[in-house]
Amino acid sequence: MQRKRFFFLYFSAVFFQAATYGLTFLLPPLFASFGADGKDVGTILAVTMITTLVSVLYLGHITSRFGRMRTIGASGLLIAVSLFLFGSSESMDLDLYVAGALLGIGWGLFYVLTPVVLTQVITADERVRYFTLLSVFVTAAIGLSPVLGAYLVEAGRGIHTVYYLVGAVCVFSSMVFFMLTGTVARLSFEEEVANSENENRLSFHLAGKVLKSKALRPILIGWLSASVFVAVINFQTVYAQLNSFEYADYFLAYTVSVIVGRILLAKPIDRYPPYAVIGVLLAVMICGVALLLVLDGNRHFYVLAAILFGIGYGVTYPIIKAMVANDADPQILSQTLQVNGLAYFIAIFGFPMIAGWILTDAGMSMLLGVALVMAAIECLLATARHLSTRKSENRQ
Repeated sequence: MQRKRFFFLYFSAVFFQAATYGLTFLLPPLFASFGADGKDVGTILAVTMITTLVSVLYLGHITSRFGRMRTIGASGLLIAVSLFLFGSSESMDLDLYVAGALLGIGWGLFYVLTPVVLTQVITADERVRYFTLLSVFVTAAIGLSPVLGAYLVEAGRGIHTVYYLVGAVCVFSSMVFFMLTGTVARLSFEEEVANSENENRLSFHLAGKVLKSKALRPILIGWLSASVFVAVINFQTVYAQLNSFEYADYFLAYTVSVIVGRILLAKPIDRYPPYAVIGVLLAVMICGVALLLVLDGNRHFYVLAAILFGIGYGVTYPIIKAMVANDADPQILSQTLQVNGLAYFIAIFGFPMIAGWILTDAGMSMLLGVALVMAAIECLLATARHLSTRKSENRQ
């Protein structure tokens, strides 16, 4: 199989399976349909976080036995079962906890391994471009699945229908990943194939080495970004309902701005120091969050807030991810990506529990205020790193 065809099939399968995460944004209205609230959503996603962390910690053992691509393929089947369980839920019972657990395992394996497979078949110079492309497909799927859900609800199909539909799509993506197993082996660089059995293993010792490396700062910035993302996006359906907006408008504007921003800005911003770019884009993201606090029923500003957040968070994230890879010790690159994945999962599946409590007990304004503070901290971290690097270069 030619390299171009491989990437087409690979990114297509990634797109179909990534739609899964977008459905977590629809959990508040799904849970509300049987009388549950934001705290319950946070509880289920906390279960998802735990199983995600466990699956990532044992990732090396799993891939050593089954291989990367087979593991990704299996993750799609686990996610499909999870979505079918969510779709059939009618009360806060055991099925939801099982669904959350399976989602964590499946998404953890999928999210961490897909960029690792990319590093296996691309050069270091191609990382920013292909990581950006990967993030475009992931973001498009994540952003469009809530829009699909809103359309199905408006058409009278019910919120449960979208979970069944995306679950079926995950089965298809799983088959594609299984089919590409041999192709990945043929396209891989020889040195990475030779070390493939052990290079995924993550131990406390290696995790400690990662946290002592230069990669710590971009990992921390990524964790804060993901937490801000959760605060704004995961409960956007609640925000829209409180302010009489259509949440589909926000998700569509956010998704389009992320995709367009990443495509149009990828090359121009590549000319500038990465951490300076990250700092500027995070300032744009801060504006997007702040705008949500001052809206007064204005739909145009609501869409503008989505665009600013999409450009700020969306364009920044693949750069942060690339910086994690570039700042990593080459000998523990895979482990560095895994630690970065762990930090990300703790944010996207763990922070909803905190956000749910803040939302339920203190209100949406307080939740957005917390998001603003975290966004300001990560902006300062990126700016400080840029100034430090420039000072070091001037000395030389």
